Amino acid sequence: MQADRINHQFDPNSYFEDVIDRYNFDRHLRLILFDSIERIEIALRAKMIYHLSLAHGGLWYLNNSLFTDTAKHSQHIVDLKSEFNRSQEIFIKDQRSRYPDVDADAWKIIEVASFGTISKLYKNLNHQLPEKSIIAKEMGLNLHSELSSWLEAIAYVRNIIAHHSRLWSRNMVKTPIVNLNNPSGSWFSQTLQPVQLKKPFLIISCLIYLCNATTPSHQIKTKLLALFDSNPNIPIYKLGFLNNWGEEPIWR
Repeated sequence: MQADRINHQFDPNSYFEDVIDRYNFDRHLRLILFDSIERIEIALRAKMIYHLSLAHGGLWYLNNSLFTDTAKHSQHIVDLKSEFNRSQEIFIKDQRSRYPDVDADAWKIIEVASFGTISKLYKNLNHQLPEKSIIAKEMGLNLHSELSSWLEAIAYVRNIIAHHSRLWSRNMVKTPIVNLNNPSGSWFSQTLQPVQLKKPFLIISCLIYLCNATTPSHQIKTKLLALFDSNPNIPIYKLGFLNNWGEEPIWR
């Protein structure tokens, strides 16, 4: 299905039904991916609260010595408190009512922070902090810089999904750093093509990898493969699924 972008006419073999099918396919794809992002977000939130609070106390997020960029850290605090003050969770409303002038501990304020805010907070943590590396390793990655780039890309995808925008045939503005030699043996065996790096294929693979590490019983990959099988007329190469992608370890 091609369009004449000069005369604004569709080719004779273009059908409105194909447009509807691709829209529905993309909607189901976004729902599945949102499920995976939810699992990753919960895991990241829990690990940050646990490891950093255990090592640096409940108010670690206020300690600018734990962060590399103090200006960004100041903005993170503004964002955290803004999201805290907007929250309608009962335990947060109780905190605001009973202790209006007391900073909330991390297990409260981080619990209601957005994925974008906690991913930025993680990225800004000092690289020398052992907890930063521990969190990355528990998420399945060897380097915290990898995890930071993955989280940034995931936050971008999350925003696309939240605003009901399409993923099909989209070039990704944010792309994760990938290590093809991950010791887990469940990643990629071949070098990815440039088109696979800029299309959703890479970040979708990253989502599956993180879910494998954090919630091994997940059904994300199974649901995706079922979606592809039930929509044989949808050209998934537009998502970057090409070059025997199904033979890669992460997709077997």
